[in-house]
Amino acid sequence: MAKSTTSAWLRPSDWALEPEPSTFAPNSRWSNKDMDPVPPAKRTWTTLNYVAYWISDATNVAVWELASSMLAIGLSWRQALPAIAVGHMIIAIVMVLNGTIGARLHVAFPVLNRSSFGFWFSYFSVISRVVLSMFWFGVQTFTGSECVYQMLKAIWPSLAHLPNHLSPGSNITTSGMMCYFLYWLIQFPFMFVSPQRIRYLFLAKALIVPAAWLAMLIWSFIKVPSSQGLFGQHTALSGGDLSWAWLSALNSALGIYSTLAVNIPDFTRYAKDERAQYVQIFIIPIAFTLCGFIGIAVTSAGVVLYGQVLWDPLRLIDQWDNRAAAFFTAFAFVLATLGTNISANSLSAANDMTVLFPRYINIRRGQVICAILGGWALCPWEILASAQGFLSFMNGYTVFLGPFAGVMVTDYWLVHKGRVDVPSMYRPHGRYRYTYGFNWRAVLAMLISVPPNLPGLINSINPKINVGNAVHLFDFAWIWGFTSASIVYYATSTLFPAKETFIPDAIIEQDESRSSFDDDKSIPHDVKLVEA
Repeated sequence: MAKSTTSAWLRPSDWALEPEPSTFAPNSRWSNKDMDPVPPAKRTWTTLNYVAYWISDATNVAVWELASSMLAIGLSWRQALPAIAVGHMIIAIVMVLNGTIGARLHVAFPVLNRSSFGFWFSYFSVISRVVLSMFWFGVQTFTGSECVYQMLKAIWPSLAHLPNHLSPGSNITTSGMMCYFLYWLIQFPFMFVSPQRIRYLFLAKALIVPAAWLAMLIWSFIKVPSSQGLFGQHTALSGGDLSWAWLSALNSALGIYSTLAVNIPDFTRYAKDERAQYVQIFIIPIAFTLCGFIGIAVTSAGVVLYGQVLWDPLRLIDQWDNRAAAFFTAFAFVLATLGTNISANSLSAANDMTVLFPRYINIRRGQVICAILGGWALCPWEILASAQGFLSFMNGYTVFLGPFAGVMVTDYWLVHKGRVDVPSMYRPHGRYRYTYGFNWRAVLAMLISVPPNLPGLINSINPKINVGNAVHLFDFAWIWGFTSASIVYYATSTLFPAKETFIPDAIIEQDESRSSFDDDKSIPHDVKLVEA
């Protein structure tokens, strides 16, 4: 009996998912329930849910670290705050443009991306985003482990004296590794929460976490008057060094949520209607700028109180003598990190893996894979070892995400003007096959927009490698990538249009009289048309 059970676990056929009714795909190999367009009954996100989502995401440790790490590279609050505001205004516009597509068509990013990149080339952006989501998952898990450490230390102060048996160069201690494992276990059950229900966690975060941040802001102004702390600090940079540092800070502000700017359809597909998510264009810059101000103000106070730039808020909490304050503040950060990691990282990676292997991976299994690979294989404590390293990480992945977003926005809004064929997005031989599954216009856009940033990326990883003035382009990598990819894609799509992808009206739904397993190798018939 035991032998037969074990052999069953090892057979791939026993891991295959039960076939789900697929609306558009030619067969279950190309789609499953989690990939199909969201049915009306599951479109439950309202404007309030999106407001709560972004307030809860803005009160996130990574946002605090981004804002205060700008002080660590020599900027003052006068330069850092505008960089955060401008960066999130730009991201908010892109977020709504891509978000409206998801809310209008009710499909996830990996499926939607096929209409612009081509059925097979879309897998390049999907795989890239899987890796980035897992990186972020690891980073957020490490941050959550710091919160757990502060909570446990507040209860048992002796934890601070636990002997370290790891190498000093490993950038993590024995107690740190223990807390990392504990936090990983705490968040694991939440990965099974569906996208429809996770919105209630955001509501709880939006009520609890901002209160903790405001308390820290009040504490900072009481301990250190603004004339001595925040307003008394000035930048040590000047001239060109100041300009390039500001652009780098702007790029980091763009980079921190540039992943979500690409895959926001994964969440807006659940909107009750497309108007429900329009609020993002206002709430994103307001929430993130205010939270950035709090991070900068409290970090500035920490410079006066402790004589060092503590850009990680958990290391600031580590300096406190009030154990109750440390415990409850750390708990708020645990809650803040938890929801962000599940929604923006594990769910996003799982959506992509579902498309890569729809026969064997659904969203739940994808999150488990993300937890194992992202949580342990990527060693996030190395990424967060220094402020400059953190900023380099932010800048690094914007090299790809800017062009991804640019192509998506340009294709839907400017090239096809909203007239797309949703059923064909699920068919490998549909109208979005382009040339052997590759849209050469998107390929060219990537080839022109990405390579110029590679010298700067290499230099950010290893500063000993001198790449000359090419390093400066990397300081605004996202803006360059988005703009250059958009221009190239629009120009080539206009001069050399893929005529088979142009239709008079958007095709949203397939007529029920047509078999859902009928692979369309020609223009589909018997469809419901919706005016774009």
